[in-house]
Amino acid sequence: MVLAVLTACAGPYQYYGGTGVHDTTAAEIAGAWENVEGTRMVLRKDGVARVEKLDGQDFDFEEGWRLSGTGTWQLKDRDSGQVVRLVLTARTRVDSRSPSRSADSSDPQPPSTYTWSFFVGRDQHDDVQLFFFYGDPDIGNTYMMARETKA
Repeated sequence: MVLAVLTACAGPYQYYGGTGVHDTTAAEIAGAWENVEGTRMVLRKDGVARVEKLDGQDFDFEEGWRLSGTGTWQLKDRDSGQVVRLVLTARTRVDSRSPSRSADSSDPQPPSTYTWSFFVGRDQHDDVQLFFFYGDPDIGNTYMMARETKA
């Protein structure tokens, strides 16, 4: 019974084994990325990153803030697969996912710096995908970033 209670709260990211992808190069990661919520990030070849309206990872997503600014990124290789480590070092703007939220002084303040870990995967066409989990880990929501499409 105790084991069932302990494992019932083990959401996907808590035991996610990674994508197993180990062949992605930094040159493949460099470039512009976007998602359907209006998030945009540019990862330059020199390791500099610029993000616009990037939501928090895991439970931080529930806070509703979206950060914009500059920082750095690195492609890391782990036993379970590659990840992109993105560090926001200079926040330039904070947006809210839900504009109806009041600016209650008891609300937690958005962080001035933040670190994301994006899993590196490949789709059925072997194109690179970047994603992380957000919200309640038992639900397993993924925040997908795709190569920016030219308008």
